[in-house]
Amino acid sequence: MKKPTDAGSASPASLGFRMPAEWERHEATWIGWPHNSSDWPGKLTPIHWVYAEIVRKLAASEIVRVLVNSAAHEARARRYMARADADLSKIEFFRFKTNRGWTRDSGPMFITRKAPSETAVIKFQFNAWAKYNDWDKDQRIPQLAAHRLGCTLFEAKLGNRSIVLEGGSIDVNGRGTLITTEECLLDANVQVRNPGLTGRDLEQVFKEFLGAANVLWLGHGIAGDDTHGHVDDLCRFVGHQTVVLCTESNPQDENYRALEENRERLQGMRLEDGTRLEVVMLPMPAPLYFDGRRLPASYANFYIANEFVLVPTFNDPNDRTAIGVLSELFTSRRVVGIHAVDLVWGLGTLHCLTQQQPAAV
Repeated sequence: MKKPTDAGSASPASLGFRMPAEWERHEATWIGWPHNSSDWPGKLTPIHWVYAEIVRKLAASEIVRVLVNSAAHEARARRYMARADADLSKIEFFRFKTNRGWTRDSGPMFITRKAPSETAVIKFQFNAWAKYNDWDKDQRIPQLAAHRLGCTLFEAKLGNRSIVLEGGSIDVNGRGTLITTEECLLDANVQVRNPGLTGRDLEQVFKEFLGAANVLWLGHGIAGDDTHGHVDDLCRFVGHQTVVLCTESNPQDENYRALEENRERLQGMRLEDGTRLEVVMLPMPAPLYFDGRRLPASYANFYIANEFVLVPTFNDPNDRTAIGVLSELFTSRRVVGIHAVDLVWGLGTLHCLTQQQPAAV
């Protein structure tokens, strides 16, 4: 295990680092192999097959780095991948114990710089969405990854205070603009990540550690999301000047008002260079319930890989429409659907499970 470079006291942005957009070239995708049955009560067995299909698609164009708890856990994952015909030569296993497999939120977040060319890891604190009490293993993953890769490790702080942040709560265009929600990061009563911190405080953190000085604040996320407003179920950058935003056509649906309010906010927003943001509407699937609970089914939880865009599908007429919208936006990538009706029972889908590691510039 390599020792990470000492980051010192300088902020990443002052050293030339930034968080690249997801569509920029990847060295690898990180994903945690499922093992916690409480994430998918009664459905963990089929989830392994969904993961195997995700890994098969990803390994066709980039390295896949898979977190496993043990040798036995790795062997089980290998069996599923082999039967799914995944290219095992493109898959690397990291025996880092986890509480859950939501790698977007608890895994390493990467930043890069051009001169000198370097990829580093940002360590935000993780506290299981300020909702669950089992997160001690998950919060160690960024540090373990930095050690294994020999990367510089920056701990995100405001003064002496460590900052809690999940990867699914933000999205960036790679040029200095970040989008997030007030519901997730600024609510003072529900699932409070950073008590007492203001929007301006968090904007300073985004500027110093992610190179994002321009922050766009949306309001509320979608119904059923137990993260309390993650933006990756709602609105995503698909280009430096373009976002897709979920829209609900049924005025009686509980998502309708929140999505309309977010659309109105975006109309007045500007990018880091002052230009107007282009907004493309992405439909929502029909409400999906399991065991009496509404699930956060959303096409916005897609993942952009080197040669593919993986889109969750829900046996819904809007599956084809959503794939069509994204195909027109990602003309150099193949946009493919991944069946996610079982997956979303875990209250997340493709983007929640994955974390990109950008290629060195």
